[in-house]
Amino acid sequence: MTEAVGCAGGAAEGGAGGPAGADPERDRATEELERELSVLFRRARAASGEIAREVHPELEPAAYGLLVRLDEVQPERATDLAAYFGVGKATVSRQLRALEDLGLVTREPDPIDGRAYLMRLTSEGRARFDRVRSARRDRYLSRLSGWDRADISHLSRLLHRLNELAPGN
Repeated sequence: MTEAVGCAGGAAEGGAGGPAGADPERDRATEELERELSVLFRRARAASGEIAREVHPELEPAAYGLLVRLDEVQPERATDLAAYFGVGKATVSRQLRALEDLGLVTREPDPIDGRAYLMRLTSEGRARFDRVRSARRDRYLSRLSGWDRADISHLSRLLHRLNELAPGN
């Protein structure tokens, strides 16, 4: 997601909005976006450690995102996971190996490519992930209880659009 900040800021630096300074209001809005995303990312990094420990005490924070993605698309190849997150295959492979060592994911041969493996949640991984995701969802619902459902949906759509700007999409 770090790349998304660069992309968002890029609009005022010569992207679709023209060079910086050409539209002061757009520049100001982009600076506000950068500030708010910086706060969001810092808080998310801090929370990711807690969330990972809830799944398993030895789980590293960055690996939780792999569980989220596997929940959505499993089975999935490590190369596809790396491309989705915009990180190197070695990074994802290391995290998947750790998840496998913890009994949270399993690998199986890819029937299409015998050299590759498909990753999926184990039953233990599924149970732990579902428990943590449910608790996390409850926390979101509590924090957003004063928000209109349409505002939550709108924010989700806008974040999706921002994520689509990341390299590799």
